[in-house]
Amino acid sequence: MELAKDLVAASATPLVLAILSEADSYGYAIIKRVAELSGGHLRWTDGMLYPVLHRLERLDLVAAKWGASETGRSRKYYRITRAGRAQLVAHREQWRLVDKTLRGIWMKAQLA
Repeated sequence: MELAKDLVAASATPLVLAILSEADSYGYAIIKRVAELSGGHLRWTDGMLYPVLHRLERLDLVAAKWGASETGRSRKYYRITRAGRAQLVAHREQWRLVDKTLRGIWMKAQLA
């Protein structure tokens, strides 16, 4: 099943923040984690992820630093900030409300 682009875009920020709340990470690993969590239904690209990471960095929701990978090559690692954790809590509540609302209307629609 292909997901609508607007739904993928709306879920990008909370997904990135949630993944970074587990541990610091880098771009490719975040892309792989999203695919894993979605059972392969969400297939992000660099062109989709990095604008999100850069926006979150500008908003001070994530911080980045360069570090060495296992192979010794430089890699940019991202971590969630305190403000990012607060934003993640807010996103979680908003998504719960949307989920509850949709479930309510769909349950009624099934009964009709």
